[in-house]
Amino acid sequence: MSIRLLLADDHTMLREGLRRSMEGAGFDVVGEASDGDEAVRLAEELHPDVVLMDVSMPVMDGIEATRLLREKTTDTQVVMLTMHADADLIVKAVRAGASGYLVKDCTTDEVARTVRMAANGETSISPELAESMLQEAQDEIISKREVEVLQLIAEGASTPEVAERLYISLKTVKNHLASIYQKLDSRDRTQAVVRAVKMGIIRLD
Repeated sequence: MSIRLLLADDHTMLREGLRRSMEGAGFDVVGEASDGDEAVRLAEELHPDVVLMDVSMPVMDGIEATRLLREKTTDTQVVMLTMHADADLIVKAVRAGASGYLVKDCTTDEVARTVRMAANGETSISPELAESMLQEAQDEIISKREVEVLQLIAEGASTPEVAERLYISLKTVKNHLASIYQKLDSRDRTQAVVRAVKMGIIRLD
């Protein structure tokens, strides 16, 4: 069964080119949107597996559209396709719920691969984006100490065990966890771990 794809970009020629290349790669392009508001409306109506979303669009930008879309249609994944290889935008896109982030000078094969990964629930950042840029984006979200705390939590350590292994007080661990929950917009440690793994901040072996 082919992956159902919605294209969202305010440039008609680019959408037409994407449609041809994506259909040629075996995707079922079910619709096109010229702004973020239309993208959200069509996603609710057409239920695509993945939306290929531009960042800079009129009426509503791609990041806000992604946030709304992910709230309303949790089964639809979003891959950002943009001219902006910018760490701050990566952070905002991931926080909004994007599963992939590509720059527009990537190849059709890279787009196709990232869309397939998104449809399978995987996360992908364009290889064109330097590792240092991704690290910068991660550092802006949570501190190195918070990463250490969250990594230990992900490995199954209790709050007292985290305190003991990092040689810090129990109260300090709890403060770090509260900060992590707020920064990752999470209700509890499980949700925080899941989001951190998706964003590439920590790893699960």
